[in-house]
Amino acid sequence: MTTVLETRGLLKRFGGITPTDDVSIQVEKGARRALIGPNGAGKTTLINLLTGVLEPTAGSIWLDGQDITQLAPHKRVRRGIVRTFQINQLFSELTPLQSLALTVSARLGISGCWHKPLGRDARVAPACEKLLGQFHLTDVMNQQVKQLAYGKRRLLEIATALACEPRVLLLDEPVAGVPEGERQEIFDIVNALPTDVSVLLIEHDMDLVFNFASSVTVLVNGAVFAEGSVQAISNNPRVKAVYLGEGEQAGEAAHG
Repeated sequence: MTTVLETRGLLKRFGGITPTDDVSIQVEKGARRALIGPNGAGKTTLINLLTGVLEPTAGSIWLDGQDITQLAPHKRVRRGIVRTFQINQLFSELTPLQSLALTVSARLGISGCWHKPLGRDARVAPACEKLLGQFHLTDVMNQQVKQLAYGKRRLLEIATALACEPRVLLLDEPVAGVPEGERQEIFDIVNALPTDVSVLLIEHDMDLVFNFASSVTVLVNGAVFAEGSVQAISNNPRVKAVYLGEGEQAGEAAHG
């Protein structure tokens, strides 16, 4: 399969702390990859490196075979790496329709046409309509974001990311704070995305991870601890020790 996103020996140091330690991973086209690990394992730091929020101390990042290690964050978005955050990053006064229209317009390079009403371009409305339907937002498309239920806001954030037409979608705990009964809906929608969109997901709910992902990368102490299929990872005794064990057994698993 074609590798879309790759890291080679990625390293990040903050003084004496190394949250990313020689990480080399490959994300294939159409992948549904989960990135898991204990708190402090370096998962969000890795996402920040991939998106250009942080600059690596060493190593490189490749997208479609091109080195993007020094590329600015907004240029990475244009190349196809788009993320969501643990905490929603939305405009509370806008509606879902306006939010999506703004994003689609920016992707098309027409957001600076201040003299034209937002969404007037004929290319914008169909794209917004499709995303609203795809993410179950049509019924609330004219409500302000601040009035939406939290699960709907999460859906809108992912829809906004998808409006950028990503090749790789990075989801940092997309169901954090979402009521348990609404979480599966979000994962079902993400799982139904086209196969040309690769998904790298950070999530702590292992039931959702194992129902969603086809492959899993486990980070511990900033380094790749284990990697493989969902079945292989779920049956890995060392991974179980890291998540379920305590004290000496877990420590030996993490450093052994």
